[in-house]
Amino acid sequence: MTVIFDDRQRLHDPRFRLVDGKIVQNPDRPARVEALLAGVARAGLQPVPPVDHGMAPLAAIHTPRYLTYLRGIHARRAAEVPGLDEVVPSRIAPDRNVHYATGTEAQIGFHNADTSCPVSAATWDAVYWSAQSALTAADAILRGERWAYALCRPSGHHAYREVAGGFCFLNNTAIAAQHLRAAGHRPAILDIDVHHGNGTQGIFEDRDDVLTVSIHVDPAEFYPFYAGGAQECGIGRGTGYTLNLPLARGSGDAAYLQALAGALDQIAAFGASVIVVALGLDAHEGDPFQGMTVTTQGFARIAAAIAAAGLPVLNVQEGGYLQPVLGDNLASYLTGLRGGVSA
Repeated sequence: MTVIFDDRQRLHDPRFRLVDGKIVQNPDRPARVEALLAGVARAGLQPVPPVDHGMAPLAAIHTPRYLTYLRGIHARRAAEVPGLDEVVPSRIAPDRNVHYATGTEAQIGFHNADTSCPVSAATWDAVYWSAQSALTAADAILRGERWAYALCRPSGHHAYREVAGGFCFLNNTAIAAQHLRAAGHRPAILDIDVHHGNGTQGIFEDRDDVLTVSIHVDPAEFYPFYAGGAQECGIGRGTGYTLNLPLARGSGDAAYLQALAGALDQIAAFGASVIVVALGLDAHEGDPFQGMTVTTQGFARIAAAIAAAGLPVLNVQEGGYLQPVLGDNLASYLTGLRGGVSA
């Protein structure tokens, strides 16, 4: 199994997040990388750096103006606000279909869904190489490898075509899936993060050449709140190519595996040639967001079920936040994917 990681992904070190009127530490800290790398090592794997595919695969998913914003907004805003550490929205655009303003404050509000994605001087390098890691792992699948894993950080599945949110800037999973589609594959995206992949759904919901499936906590009571209901099945030509399988908060291994079986049935019916797993590890019982109660061994069983579909599997890291067994959860999943059992 090829594992891809770039050290520049550590550079994004956000300090700001607003919760209940208080500024708190952002949970997407660089230390997540160390825990995930420990899991990779425990699975007997060694990461290699990504290849630079340039901007074109990113622009196949995200708009040029959004990519320009991400690359330059910190320098632009810092020129207006001396001493600025991080760019954080002070307002959110109520309607993105009306007017695209040129000022920095307006663009910050336009391109953010919440306050969880502060941009520092180093953020662009981190998100760029996170996306390049996903693309390079996709190349391993194109070479004929059965499994590949991209250690992507920051995550991506909450990022829309031109809106950041939920700690996500570039939608690495969507970028990788489009890369595979352009090479002739018929990708099915299987999002197993505890949170609904709202950005990924938004990107592909009007398309019938990529199936998007998400298993997550019911958004009636969990982030992202405004997307992920079972009734959402795509729009226009994409109707029937979006599948949401929301579960009750606190669901564990048995409920999860039952939902996964239904997801894999639909992936088979779609005639997928590759599965792109949006690999969230935050459904674990010990994750700080406490959405589900999947066990460490449960991740091995999830992986084994996915592997049993008999398709190549590209795994793109999404959530999974700092807790003592984060690395164990990744090792359990990666070992289970290859037919083993993590110790």
